[in-house]
Amino acid sequence: MPTNYSGRDWFMEKGAKVSIVDTTLRDGEQTAGVVFSNAEKISIAQYLDEMGVDQIEAGIPVMGGDEKKCIREIVGMGLKASIMAWNRAVINDIKESIECGVDAVAISISTSDIHIEHKLQTTRQDVLNRMSDAVKFAKDKGLYISVNAEDASRSDLGYLIEFATMAKEYGADRLRFCDTVGILDPLTTHRKIKKLVETVGIDVEMHTHNDFGLATANSLAGVYAGARYVGVTINGLGERAGNASLQEVVMGLKHLMGVDLNFRTEIFREVAEYVSTASGRTLSPAHPIVGLNIFAHESGIHGDGVLKNPLNYEAFSPQEVGLERQIVIGKHSGTAALKSKFVEYEMELNDKDAQGLLALVRAAAIELKRPLFDKELVSLYEQQMTGRGK
Repeated sequence: MPTNYSGRDWFMEKGAKVSIVDTTLRDGEQTAGVVFSNAEKISIAQYLDEMGVDQIEAGIPVMGGDEKKCIREIVGMGLKASIMAWNRAVINDIKESIECGVDAVAISISTSDIHIEHKLQTTRQDVLNRMSDAVKFAKDKGLYISVNAEDASRSDLGYLIEFATMAKEYGADRLRFCDTVGILDPLTTHRKIKKLVETVGIDVEMHTHNDFGLATANSLAGVYAGARYVGVTINGLGERAGNASLQEVVMGLKHLMGVDLNFRTEIFREVAEYVSTASGRTLSPAHPIVGLNIFAHESGIHGDGVLKNPLNYEAFSPQEVGLERQIVIGKHSGTAALKSKFVEYEMELNDKDAQGLLALVRAAAIELKRPLFDKELVSLYEQQMTGRGK
């Protein structure tokens, strides 16, 4: 392989199609303390469809009541996306899903020995039996089937291959590889997914959790290894530290791997804000992709570089995700940023005025322990001009 031949080049040659499965309405709502109203769920489903999500995991029908009612409403919205419901490997669960009118079901059961022994309190063979019975029932009903291997990342790989092989034989369309407690790293992920794909020949969905801050990295590593589906949530909502973030995965695929899913990324910030409000989970300014600080520049070197060419310090344009560039004036600013800021006020600073004002700005920023607001900046300029007798 040539030394200048990258993994991205190899991936692009494969012409891979990657599908996004969003589980904000199911796994996202399982975040401790988060509850969406039915109206919010409808709005989120609409947003997901507008962005370009391929499949929406809308909830758990066996919960009944409002949950089931809301899933029916989402099915009736006429969205382009496939609508999936989550189920245990229990035939009655699948019957409840069928009553909701979904076209796809996720059938979930644990495959790790720790779960089989201590959670299910059963045997490996019983897990295979439960899974195969549920898959056969769903297949006979004409449903698209994702078999979820819960805690797959801690499962014996030989047993997981046996599980996936049987799922495929009974009619499952894909295997959801669940890193349930978020203990994977990208290299291990690549090794396991590559082995699964090559040995079983079944489509694999990455479903990763963020306990070690690696959910997105592990999802992308899985795609490099041959996974063709990625499970995500808006803003990375999910149990404990959350799931892989939709925004991070979509932009990572596009800009790091050369796989453009043609999502409406320009509404990413709008959607992030809506889900943040609906979930009661504050969106950090430093949140990857959609945080307000992603395109805010204060450092003199960075500010000057961005003004000369945004690509100096930005991987993509702010407009691509619905944000705007901000030149922040504070302790670390330089004269180039200061001059640029005053152009916004329709004022022109010469080099001498900019240098003098910069000293006042830095002193004020240190005293206030923050950048300066526009009015404060103009006030300092007026003080400077008054002091010079202008």
